[in-house]
Amino acid sequence: MKDKDLKYLELLGQKFPTIASTATEIINLKAILNLPKGTEHFISDIHGEFEAFSHVLKNGSGAIKEKIEEIFSRSLRDDEKRQLATVIYYPKEKIEEIEKREINIEEWYRITIDRLLKILRVVSSKYTSSKVRKSLPEDFAYIIQELLYERDGVPNKLEYVDEIIETIISIGRGKYFVEALGNVIQRLVVDRLHIVGDIYDRGPAPNLVLDKLKKHKHVDIQWGNHDILWMGAGAGEIGCIANVVRICTRYSNREILEDVYGINLLPLATFAMDVYKDDECLNFIPKDNSKYRERDIKLISKMHKAISIIQFKIEGKIIGENPHFNMENRALLDKINYDTFEIELDGKLYKLNDKNFPTIDRNNPYKLSEEENEIIVKLQNSFLRSEKLQNHISFLFAKGSMYLKYNGNLLYHGCVPLDKNGNMEEIEILNKKVKGKEYFDICDAICRKGYFGKCEDVKKYRDYFWYFWCGKYSPLFGKNSMKTFERYFVDDKSTHKEIKNHYYDFYENEKIYENILEDFALSKRTSRIINGHVPVKSKDGENPIKAKGKVLVIDGGYSRAYQDKTGIGGYTLVYNSQTLKIVAHEPFTSRENAIKNCLDIHSTTVTIDRSIDRIRVGDTDVGREIKEQIIDLQNLLCAYRKGLIKERIK
Repeated sequence: MKDKDLKYLELLGQKFPTIASTATEIINLKAILNLPKGTEHFISDIHGEFEAFSHVLKNGSGAIKEKIEEIFSRSLRDDEKRQLATVIYYPKEKIEEIEKREINIEEWYRITIDRLLKILRVVSSKYTSSKVRKSLPEDFAYIIQELLYERDGVPNKLEYVDEIIETIISIGRGKYFVEALGNVIQRLVVDRLHIVGDIYDRGPAPNLVLDKLKKHKHVDIQWGNHDILWMGAGAGEIGCIANVVRICTRYSNREILEDVYGINLLPLATFAMDVYKDDECLNFIPKDNSKYRERDIKLISKMHKAISIIQFKIEGKIIGENPHFNMENRALLDKINYDTFEIELDGKLYKLNDKNFPTIDRNNPYKLSEEENEIIVKLQNSFLRSEKLQNHISFLFAKGSMYLKYNGNLLYHGCVPLDKNGNMEEIEILNKKVKGKEYFDICDAICRKGYFGKCEDVKKYRDYFWYFWCGKYSPLFGKNSMKTFERYFVDDKSTHKEIKNHYYDFYENEKIYENILEDFALSKRTSRIINGHVPVKSKDGENPIKAKGKVLVIDGGYSRAYQDKTGIGGYTLVYNSQTLKIVAHEPFTSRENAIKNCLDIHSTTVTIDRSIDRIRVGDTDVGREIKEQIIDLQNLLCAYRKGLIKERIK
């Protein structure tokens, strides 16, 4: 045995100091390999819609309803099943409502606790008792363990169990015990949560989504273009900052900046009211402005226009400083004739619908005015100093990446850039031509250097945050250009069209996506690509299953802004030990309605793949890691028995 191997085993021996402890761990790990694979839950494009996201997370995309139906299909009425499901999703709130109208609340507690324990026994059956124990709330951990593993039909045990439940109820702890059981079931029904991008923007509460994800024990995130925008803003990249502020004003979400992250918008508001005081800013009236008074709408509209002009100036400068981005056609302020108020786009002149540009110097259109520069500097300082924002961005880096390979599936938000022939586009980045997986790896490394780097040339990495937000070959954006300027200032809608990357042209060609899978070292036969980003227009008959099942697109409309186009409230994906299924959800009404009327989201499930034999932990990525651990432990056991390492017996 080599010295370095022996040193490693000595370190391992600190955790397993005896032959007995080492052997016990080998037995435990080998047993785990034969447990059913844990359920994976895939969610994409949340866009700040916390209530809908939270509800889907609570019900496991229908997994809890399935368990209730499986266990109580013939013994409970439909209304009882719905109430039981609601108690699991919202235990505290539902119990408070039931207590007000239930005549015999103690009997209700007895019945409900019994039903919840039956569900908990089923959902916990695929885990070790150790893993289940770690999921239990501290106050009730011992009691739940006793009740969970009691044996049916043993009289003495049944009396013991009944007495535990009676005591819980008689001392006024029934409410809290039911709440604890509901929360444990929620945690155990899904083992691994995958967020396939776009937590931020449009919706009102991305911060709450992130706070909830931080509490989840097994979660990973594949960055979306809206996430990378906020990550860039958190790194202090001013192009990203301007875009973030613009989008928040556009979607009436100033509160996320001011109240949650402590970003000071007062300088922008003061500036906008002064410079655009006589401008109605009609093209900049925020969406969903029902919660604001008329004077507030006028202020936000002026702020919206002010930050948009600042954004276009900053972006023009970024483009000029980064010729390798090849985005000269997106620097538009110098394409405007400020006498006729026309703009030249692709060799054609278009009339602008707005003629008020008081801060633009026609001789140097990308230069920020002194006041504009002061505003962006103050905003940059606010973003960099926001403790809450930096905490969320750090979490996105810790749990996130450009892509993930997990249990044979390839997860990324947007696309692998392709050329018109369906070949992976070769892209020059940092003076190197790359494509496919290698391109994704470099993009990931650039983002980490841009946020964590302290070197002198860190700015060149930070500018890439903006490029990944809207660049032609960004794997997160997936379009030839972002037509923000045209949508504001040009009425001709033909100029608004954003052409998708060729990746989306080959949805019926499974060979193209098999090549991508092989490039990422995955099986073209058994693996799948899972991504979001592009809303699936379900109401027009579009299918989220592409390329004969090789690609699964799970963006279906969490964002309320897209639901008119998609016709549904989002797609999710569930992958358990026997089936892979895609779930289409109707739009979520409200949390209050779900609690009061026991109204779950109506969902439609399509099974994509079903295995006759259960997939075991040993067949998964976690299983492969466990097998490597077993080999190390077997080597340690051998070293103990040969006397190469001494046991540490107390």
